[in-house]
Amino acid sequence: MVARLVIAAPASGHGKTTVATGLLAAFAARGLTVAPFKVGPDYIDPGYHALAAGRPGRNLDPVLVGEERIGPLFAHGSAGADLAVVEGVMGLFDGRTGWGEFGSTAHVARLLAAPVVLVVDATAQARSIAAVIHGFRSFGDGLHIAGVVLNRVGSDRHEQILRDACAEVGTPVLGVLRRHDAVAAPSRHLGLVPVVERAAEATASVDALSALVAGSVDLDAVLAVARGAMPFAAEPWSPETAAPVPGRPVVAVAGGAAFSFGYAETVELLAAAGAEVVTVDPLRDERLPDGTRALVVGGGFPEVYAEQLAANAPLRDAVARLAAAGGPIAAECAGLLWLCRSLDGRPMCGILDAEAVMTPRLTLGYRDAVAVADSVLAPAGTRVSGHEFHRTAVTPPAGTTPAWAWQPGTRDGFVSGSVHASYLHLHWAGAPGLAYRLVASCA
Repeated sequence: MVARLVIAAPASGHGKTTVATGLLAAFAARGLTVAPFKVGPDYIDPGYHALAAGRPGRNLDPVLVGEERIGPLFAHGSAGADLAVVEGVMGLFDGRTGWGEFGSTAHVARLLAAPVVLVVDATAQARSIAAVIHGFRSFGDGLHIAGVVLNRVGSDRHEQILRDACAEVGTPVLGVLRRHDAVAAPSRHLGLVPVVERAAEATASVDALSALVAGSVDLDAVLAVARGAMPFAAEPWSPETAAPVPGRPVVAVAGGAAFSFGYAETVELLAAAGAEVVTVDPLRDERLPDGTRALVVGGGFPEVYAEQLAANAPLRDAVARLAAAGGPIAAECAGLLWLCRSLDGRPMCGILDAEAVMTPRLTLGYRDAVAVADSVLAPAGTRVSGHEFHRTAVTPPAGTTPAWAWQPGTRDGFVSGSVHASYLHLHWAGAPGLAYRLVASCA
């Protein structure tokens, strides 16, 4: 099995993304083939990982796909790699609320038998950092914290105090990043700005992270940690679930800056189901790809690009005609907003009888949902685990058939003819029948 390690931290904001992305880029610059992964449902960090590694960033989320698929998905995504780097989520032991450590970085590290490198923000800390590290090493069984990377260290004197403290608890220091070494990446209301929205600047940021980590972290020691991972084997996941649908129907998948949220496995599943998958950029393309039989629209930031989306009337009309002709459309979150009559007063596709508006409230969390009605995506009664993450609101009119229901009494989204749209983000590898049903619906 590939050499591997997990980059974790005591909490969010300690510098996991800086270190993970920098390691991926620095090892790639050394000529290693590196495979990037992210624990949890986040879409944005994997974009930076992919830019650094030169291959798709993939998510490992036991809540969305089931813990039994973590090893196979890892084996699939790391095939042919020399090294896999897995960036954690939040704090090391922070899992799904109310589920203990299920879905946490520690959970995934155990499933992969992977050593952990702990990134610790040393701001305003001296010898007390030893207590933090000792606590994380001693909490929970079967987890190997192989070393630490100290972040935001103030001076040579500060560094020496921290190194002495780590030595007291027998924890190797694998790297030291100074406060002035921070590499900034712009952010907005849902986190970092995605790579696709700032390609040139993102490339410069990743190059800077590569240089920073190569000069501040003992790459040889980190590689030795990864190569010392315990034995682990898993049969690689395959997107093939049944005989491909004949005829190679064209399935358009929305992409570009406005719809950048998607998992790599979605396209792989659609292709394995028999589709010819073609990308359409609603900010640039004025028509759907030739022969389009179905459309998949994932998440992103349509609220940021509402003016441009509204201005592209030809494509909005083409999507409305596809829906009217019975072409299957599956939309998540941002896609839901685009299918509404309007978004913050700007005209959208007009397929759904609802208005979408920005709100100050963040809706966030995992959802265990059941399909309310038969649709092009799932038969009624299908159970899935998904994730909500948005600051918008869509109020369906009375009599609307919802897409999903979950506790306590929430009903979300729309099932209308050939359209399935909701706020719920799904990792289709966790319910591979979704892709096949959508492609089969093209007939």
